[in-house]
Amino acid sequence: MQPLHIPQLANRQDRTLEVIVDTMVPEFETLTPVRGKVIIKHGGTFLDLAAQAEAIITLKCDRCLQQYNHRLVLDASEIIWLEEPPTEPDRRGMEIRTDPEDLVDSLAPDGHFDPTVWLYEQLNLSLPLRQLCATDCAGIIPPPEPDPEPSEAQQLMDRRWGILANLKDRLPE
Repeated sequence: MQPLHIPQLANRQDRTLEVIVDTMVPEFETLTPVRGKVIIKHGGTFLDLAAQAEAIITLKCDRCLQQYNHRLVLDASEIIWLEEPPTEPDRRGMEIRTDPEDLVDSLAPDGHFDPTVWLYEQLNLSLPLRQLCATDCAGIIPPPEPDPEPSEAQQLMDRRWGILANLKDRLPE
């Protein structure tokens, strides 16, 4: 997927672009290509983004540390504002205070939007926080305890007495 020039999207008749995805996303390791679609709508002062996609990925279980395959399903939407980035004065050594309203994504109205980067970010955000191979995963199972060494008394016992003890165990009482 190529980066889109935002003014070209605004000049489209319906101001919408649907991108069919069937590719490996760079730096996001999957067993199968990411398949789905990304819909980009230009709303004048914002881009309205929506994506539905899926892929098979390999994860490592948090409990037992075994690898397992997981079907990652993405159903995401986001609005990115189109506004010129503010020019901030040089604030070296000064404390920077951020207004909560500034904590939103924005792009320059005459800039570019890269759907591949956005899809990569959304796929990473959709990874499960708790990676478990099964809901009843027991975790790492310690190896069984080795059999204790036979006591000295047992080692000194004549093996013929052991045979007699086995015969005694077989007899009904």
